[in-house]
Amino acid sequence: MVVVITGSSAGVGRATAREFARRGDAVALLARGEDALNGAAREVEQAGGWALAIPTDVADAAQVEAAAQRATTELGDIDVWVNCAMASILAPIWEIQPDEFRRVTEATYLGQVHGTMSALRRMRPRDRGAIVQVGSALAYRGIPLQSAYCGAKHAIRGFTDSVRTELMHEKSNVHITSVHLPALNTTQFRMVRTRMPRGPRPVAPVYQPEVAARAIVWASDHPQRRELWVGGSTAMTILGSRLAPGALVDRYLARTGFDGQQTDEPAGEERRRRDYLFEPLPGDHGAHGDFDGESSDRSRQVWLAEHRKLLAGAGALAAGAAAAAGALRR
Repeated sequence: MVVVITGSSAGVGRATAREFARRGDAVALLARGEDALNGAAREVEQAGGWALAIPTDVADAAQVEAAAQRATTELGDIDVWVNCAMASILAPIWEIQPDEFRRVTEATYLGQVHGTMSALRRMRPRDRGAIVQVGSALAYRGIPLQSAYCGAKHAIRGFTDSVRTELMHEKSNVHITSVHLPALNTTQFRMVRTRMPRGPRPVAPVYQPEVAARAIVWASDHPQRRELWVGGSTAMTILGSRLAPGALVDRYLARTGFDGQQTDEPAGEERRRRDYLFEPLPGDHGAHGDFDGESSDRSRQVWLAEHRKLLAGAGALAAGAAAAAGALRR
């Protein structure tokens, strides 16, 4: 299969590229930083796949379209497109500049729009293909200090719902699905722009990026599935946003959301001056962040979500068996 992954030089995108490569897939890697892209390409090839590194800023639709054309020319027709690129800034809204807010929106939201458009230009004529939107629990519930990112993730969810219904209307065999992720131990927290006094961190509980990667690959094989939630915390956040009183959740996040996204260590002036927002950071940063010690590499909730039909069938059989046993006793 031919797979395109945006944001594939680090974090979830990089772990996902390795996961596809283990199946022997050809993977087009799209991201800005060439050092990290080359590192990701080496890992793909070491894992058994074929790699094509294409430096791309997903905020620029023309660059995304050129990358899609190059991937098609050099690797073949695109079977799966994964929109994973993102950017954020950790700060209260009154400390974010308009150009910073615009950049997060263009990279995180418009990056997925541009990727979806380029994928559909190639998939719809063939009436085949899968698009995976990498979302977040924060697509359902905004939290403090991430207004730009949460707004972009909410926008992606609305955009994806619209595209899905348009594909359904024309009875297309092209499918679009979303994978909503929990807090992850990625390089994001070394590179994100921050104006907070202490270092950034993911909100506990934290999962390794490979948990997300396996879920994304599974979703690409089951694109008729509308959404896949990853991690118990994601399920609780999404269900809580539907069931819990909004004012109650607001007050809880107002109390906990600031400290929960900062370590105990000062961020330092050098750290606050060094981030990825407008330019990629040099070097190869890998997929993992600094929180290996507290990060889980498994999620029972994901297994349950992926096997819900099997579990429902088993439950029905068990209920039937119980009913039959009861009838025999009578």
